[in-house]
Amino acid sequence: QVQLVESGGGLVQPGGSLRLSCAASGSIFSINDMGWYRQAPGKQRELVATITSRGSTNYADSVKGRFTISRDNAKKTVYLQMNTLKPEDTAVYYCNAAIVHRYDDATTYVRDYWGQGTQVTVSS
Repeated sequence: QVQLVESGGGLVQPGGSLRLSCAASGSIFSINDMGWYRQAPGKQRELVATITSRGSTNYADSVKGRFTISRDNAKKTVYLQMNTLKPEDTAVYYCNAAIVHRYDDATTYVRDYWGQGTQVTVSS
């Protein structure tokens, strides 16, 4: 019904940059919060950054000042610009979106969706 497709991951040297993208498609009335999470080997999935439909942002302390989250509501896409990457940023990065579906003319409901994940590896 809804797909979140991520792109932009890869291998980068410490200090380098990458830009992740996540495009939502399918039966979408609107999108509330969107965000990025990551999971390193042997660790739990953790929040990286979130952005509301109005553009308010929230970041994990570990990425503040280095990562920037943004979104294009017309394209139903969220981005994560990652600068000054460190080896500890290595993880699978997942896109998340709270999608609003329209049930009928008077009713909507929200469902949470995840992307398939994209690998980011920071290594020399």
